[in-house]
Amino acid sequence: MSVKRSILAAIVRQFHHPRGAAGNVAGWVMAHRASNRRRNSWVAALLDVQPTDRVLEIGFGPGLAIAELGRRVGPLGHVYGIDHSDVMLRQATKRNAAAIQAGRVTLILGTVDQLPPALDGPFDAVLAVNSLGFWTAPVERLDELRRRLSPGGRIAIASQPRCPGATRSTSLEAARTITDLLQDAGFAETRTEILDLDPPVVCVLAVNHPDAARGRPRTS
Repeated sequence: MSVKRSILAAIVRQFHHPRGAAGNVAGWVMAHRASNRRRNSWVAALLDVQPTDRVLEIGFGPGLAIAELGRRVGPLGHVYGIDHSDVMLRQATKRNAAAIQAGRVTLILGTVDQLPPALDGPFDAVLAVNSLGFWTAPVERLDELRRRLSPGGRIAIASQPRCPGATRSTSLEAARTITDLLQDAGFAETRTEILDLDPPVVCVLAVNHPDAARGRPRTS
């Protein structure tokens, strides 16, 4: 039993940065867990992506939201994704092979701390699902993403707390934290949507209004 627990613990640790054989298993779990599939599809729908939109996902994992977004854009739109795991890049590339071949999707290995020039934008929409909690200096990262959004561009930051004993209250507290970070980064019109899973998923949406961003108080 102790060996089994050790194996499971090793896989759980992989969810932040999947690597090697255990990372492949973690990616398979993320891709096939029903709640994950529902969560990613829901967040993609909330962004109301149009056929001509340019969209960026930060931390695409096995590529579930990328696949949903890739079905929503047309020849004049494009979906970009960045992830720091080469295991996830391989899995997401395989899952989205047809859309990549058709020129609707581009997936890149990298980190939100150092976005490559290919992701300069402008983008119409940005999303991150269960990845914001791993970012260093999240306000600075969100501010940089806002600057890569077109005026009126949308952002969606989703979180489903996975800490032991997480409840609806845990999710609502996560939403308040995300809202504060987005507002500190200059986003406006924040609103929270809730998907009733166990625990609930929260998604905070906001809009890039450059005039509002220029007038906001700077945080220290």
